[in-house]
Amino acid sequence: MKILVLGSGVVGTTTAYYLARAGHEVEVIDRQPASALETSYANAGEISPGYSAPWAAPGIPWKAVKWMFAAHAPLAIRPKLDPAMWRWMGQMLGNCNAKAYAVNKARMVRVAEYSRDVLKALRAETGIAYDERARGTLEVFRNQKQIDGIAKDLAVLDSFGVPYEMLDRAGCVAHEPALGLVSEKILGGLLLPGDETGDCFLFTQRLSALAQDLGVKFSYGASVFGLVVEGGRVTGVETSEGMRKGDAVVVALGSYSPHLVRPLGISLPVYPVKGYSLTLPITNPDGAPVSTVMDEAYKVAVTRLGDRIRVAGMAEICGFDLELREKRRATIAHVVSDLFPQGGDVDTAEFWCGLRPMTPDGSPVIGATGVNGLYLNTGHGTLGWTMACGSARFLADVVSGRAPEISSEGLGVDRYAA
Repeated sequence: MKILVLGSGVVGTTTAYYLARAGHEVEVIDRQPASALETSYANAGEISPGYSAPWAAPGIPWKAVKWMFAAHAPLAIRPKLDPAMWRWMGQMLGNCNAKAYAVNKARMVRVAEYSRDVLKALRAETGIAYDERARGTLEVFRNQKQIDGIAKDLAVLDSFGVPYEMLDRAGCVAHEPALGLVSEKILGGLLLPGDETGDCFLFTQRLSALAQDLGVKFSYGASVFGLVVEGGRVTGVETSEGMRKGDAVVVALGSYSPHLVRPLGISLPVYPVKGYSLTLPITNPDGAPVSTVMDEAYKVAVTRLGDRIRVAGMAEICGFDLELREKRRATIAHVVSDLFPQGGDVDTAEFWCGLRPMTPDGSPVIGATGVNGLYLNTGHGTLGWTMACGSARFLADVVSGRAPEISSEGLGVDRYAA
């Protein structure tokens, strides 16, 4: 088939690659001049199946209230007169219970574990390099309450056979030696040895080149205005560069996906949750992280990417606002300076923000819609990099009429049907 993929972030680009490998003729359409220039540009760098978990969790509503008065809160809400925002937050609150959390986390881990395996196979087949490391993720806890609060997460990891190890303070330092400089600030940690790291931007750019080698056409600088449907089937896309015709369309526009499908009667509760990052040069390799360290107290990740440190986090619910707020910079700068005071030069760091496409339950939306030929691959939230390859391979199988290698339960947009 001739398939149009809308969006050339990591999700859209991987989708195009696997569709091309399945034998389809593929064209990617994106408003930017190159791939991975929006949400995929400077994310945390984590490929973390073991850390896949919904933001909607028991206790989050009360924590959100307390965070309103915290200097370095991981969550900030900037209310707007936007019905979609309030509807999405209401749906998210409805998922902040133990039962929903267990179901949603299980779905996320299923996709993320599969995605890691698909990425490993891709790396072996193509030799693609992207400052990757396979040294795991260490989630560090600063107090006993944080340690006691992860029992439900460990139960889900056990159910999926995800390897993990609980570490004491000495174990954390043994795994991440630079933490020895601040060991008194850490009580223990959860090590997820199967997790990886890598530069999402570099990966996406290099995969787009591999996709072009397979015949994928990338139409950059073309804004998408609307979908064309004839006789109940999508037949093309209206763009700033004219009409593009196709047998099928995959919407991988992240936070902007709902706007495109809403006129077709598809209710897609994906809403932007802004995240921030700093990318700083390493000044002392021995003072920098070996892999990824996740600070549970601030929900901020510190990752080594080659000769750089990427520190990323925060969840700011403020619509499509892309303002770089110095208060958020102060929080993520505080975390990297607190845990790795000798690692990098914060003063010369690149400050960035991006809009994560979040669903109220945390699970992505992958699969067919009620419109023939129209497919979705969006809503990955903070885990687009983690889930990209698996989501793309899954969708390529669906589009091609093959049975996916993992269950599709709970991944479709139909779970939001009234």
